Amino acid sequence: MTRAIDEPASKITVVLVRWTHGRAQGHRVQVIPSTGVRRGLPWFARPEARLWTCAAAPAEVRDFHTSLPEYAPTPLTELPSLAGELGVGRVFVKDESLRLGLPAFKALGASWAIHRVSSDRPPGARIRLVTATDGNHGRAVARMARVWGHSAHVFVPDGVHESAMSAIHAEGALIERVRGSYDEAVRQAARSADEPDAVLVQDMAWPGYEKIPGWIVEGYSTLFAEIDAQMGGVGSPDLVVVPAGVGSLAQAAVTHYRSRPVSRPAPAVLTVEPDTAACVLASLTAGEPVEVETGTTTMAGLNCGTVSSLAWPYLRDGLDAAVAVTDAACAAAARTLRSLGVPCGPCGAASLAGVRAALTGTGDAERRAALAAGPDTVVVLLSTEGATANPHVI
Repeated sequence: MTRAIDEPASKITVVLVRWTHGRAQGHRVQVIPSTGVRRGLPWFARPEARLWTCAAAPAEVRDFHTSLPEYAPTPLTELPSLAGELGVGRVFVKDESLRLGLPAFKALGASWAIHRVSSDRPPGARIRLVTATDGNHGRAVARMARVWGHSAHVFVPDGVHESAMSAIHAEGALIERVRGSYDEAVRQAARSADEPDAVLVQDMAWPGYEKIPGWIVEGYSTLFAEIDAQMGGVGSPDLVVVPAGVGSLAQAAVTHYRSRPVSRPAPAVLTVEPDTAACVLASLTAGEPVEVETGTTTMAGLNCGTVSSLAWPYLRDGLDAAVAVTDAACAAAARTLRSLGVPCGPCGAASLAGVRAALTGTGDAERRAALAAGPDTVVVLLSTEGATANPHVI
């Protein structure tokens, strides 16, 4: 295991959390994030993660998605200019700017989870679907609620763009503003869902609430199955770069690439977070889940302070590396991707910002070695949202 640790300009305040008999026991501490020995890069690496294995997602998930009227695989676009910049063999971008009629990948998880929730109810039963969101997940829940005849109640924290809230409202959802962080919005949504006709459909888990988040993670597996089919003769990628909020999409990536028999080394998986909300990186550095106090970021969908309890074991054992990036780096990445025809939002651009940070700049040799990245490496970047999803100026 490698950790690059330095005395930072400011420490991140976290809460170390231990769960005892279903209740959180914790205390506030200061954790110094990994910052690359004055090389300015918050970074964590664990190359032995590629040896870890787990069970695969259910095969029937993709069958369900392909049965939906608006289903179509999202594009996987090769960008040779990025391969030259990064010093690798090939770079592909999985463009999630139009997924089941919405501008982000979240509809995959929401649709499968709500399908499973509905299957457990009498035919025709109406359900009040409750969730908290930084934008994309809430809109996906609201859309699926409208399509399948349910109602949606969406809690939205500070920092979400007004147009993103308008889009949720246009789906017919009741929106409740929360003066606080995403984590506070989750807490309020959970309390609101504690009624007989309500179901919490949240894309993060905690002890005692893991079944529905597990279905959401299963829903994301379709994205990776599509990549397999689209790469065809190229074979499996060598490095997959995933934006991380609470870690659910990263859990899906780790599950996919650590559950398949392969004829060559398993791909490395790298997560990317805002440097103001790097809960995955802080948890990996601490060796246990920690809650970070989030700041503001244009990467609104990644502005999360707590790792999902369901995702944590997968990230702890199966994730190769984590990096945190600035809004400025994300904005530069967004400009690059848009100039190359990929209509990404800030969260979608985070993957390029992260792989640039990992594979270039001062100290890149050690980071490239941790990711086994060389001149023949095939990289897949997940661009998880389109430019209209949460249109902060970048």
